[in-house]
Amino acid sequence: MNNDVDFELDAAAASAARNGAHSAGVAVAPRALAPAPAMADPAALGLGAFALTTFVLSVFNAGLVPAGAEPVVFGLALFYGGMTQFAAGIWEFANRNTFGGTAFCSYGAFWMSFWFLARFTDLSGAGADAKKGVAVFLFAWGIFTLYMTIAARRTSGALFFVFVFAALTFFTLAAGDWTGTVGITRVGGVLGLVTAFLAWYVSFAVVINSTYKRTVLPVFPQ
Repeated sequence: MNNDVDFELDAAAASAARNGAHSAGVAVAPRALAPAPAMADPAALGLGAFALTTFVLSVFNAGLVPAGAEPVVFGLALFYGGMTQFAAGIWEFANRNTFGGTAFCSYGAFWMSFWFLARFTDLSGAGADAKKGVAVFLFAWGIFTLYMTIAARRTSGALFFVFVFAALTFFTLAAGDWTGTVGITRVGGVLGLVTAFLAWYVSFAVVINSTYKRTVLPVFPQ
């Protein structure tokens, strides 16, 4: 937010100035305009989009719902986890929040790339190595999440644990795809569910604390 204060001349004072009142010793004082209100915190939206999309996909990864119904996550991945979260990142950059902007734009791009990978990427030629390609994709996101986790340590305790479990989720899912071990993927799904509920908690805390104008749910700021 721009902290500079704009000034405008009062109409009567400006008229006096035009009429040469300065020479008569009339002081023309600038009148400060009220600063524009700050942009609302987009973190609640971004975390909510991340949480809900992660929850739905993790239900399938954990084996709680048959994999045949997994395409229900594609629309969420594109519009809510993807576009909406990306937009929240742009608003974070407008609020001069480098961490929030980087996180939401990046994970928004992750969900859009996941949607494209699942819907349009042909891996049939890779044969048995297709899952290893997906493993590399997930592992790379794990690396990104790992260094964001280090930075998150300076935000709040609640957000820090969101990133801790998100990193564990990416690395575990990558290991499951690389080895072809379903049990590891199931563990990754459970970790994803924990990540989703933690992200929902922080999103809820931002909404309710802002609405009630006091701390209702703590996020343990650092």
